[in-house]
Amino acid sequence: MVKHIGIVACSAEGAALCYRTICQEGERYLGKRYAHPEVSMHTHPFSEYMKYIEAGDWEGVAGLMLSSAEKLAKIGADFAISPDNTIHQAFDLFIDRSPIPWLHIAEEVAKEATRRGFRKLGILGTRYLMESQVYPSKLEPLGISWVIPSEEEREEINRIIFEELVYGRFLEESRRYLKEVIEGLRTRGCDAVVLGCTELPLVISDENSPLPTLDSTRILARAALREATGSIGQ
Repeated sequence: MVKHIGIVACSAEGAALCYRTICQEGERYLGKRYAHPEVSMHTHPFSEYMKYIEAGDWEGVAGLMLSSAEKLAKIGADFAISPDNTIHQAFDLFIDRSPIPWLHIAEEVAKEATRRGFRKLGILGTRYLMESQVYPSKLEPLGISWVIPSEEEREEINRIIFEELVYGRFLEESRRYLKEVIEGLRTRGCDAVVLGCTELPLVISDENSPLPTLDSTRILARAALREATGSIGQ
């Protein structure tokens, strides 16, 4: 039986990319044209998430994530994913109470980094994400080192995400800025960059990045496809 994927969404653009990836790539895993697993999505208003995030209230964020998981479980989802890196700071605060299991976005990215042989990663995302332990806690046990941009760069990346990307605004000047930041990470010895905001893959990719990218949105979507279909090695 193919498992039913539950998506706990937060911001719209990243969630849409994750959903689209699952639906478009499902046939690779199921071997049938147009096929993909059953998928359901739930999200509380983004404003509710931001209220708690800006206040540093991760218990509040955890409550929203758990609420979504409970709703998804009631309509038959077998497991959950969240295509939002920042809110994974609340992951350990609710996971023991979740009615269904979850895949952890940073854990899946760390596995992919190991598979591809990367040893030092630059981490991009919201200021909350870059300054958190979401990625270090998953990378360090695998012997992968990491760095984040400077404080000034973190603030500007945060502005680009919250004032542009979450609204579906993809400006060339912001793309150029992100590429400059990644080039700086390359000079600091990074061999790849984590696109640790699920909107970042909409403006940065292997085609325009100075470093190989680890696209957290699509990595998570493909991990969900493997989990749902029992596929390995895809």
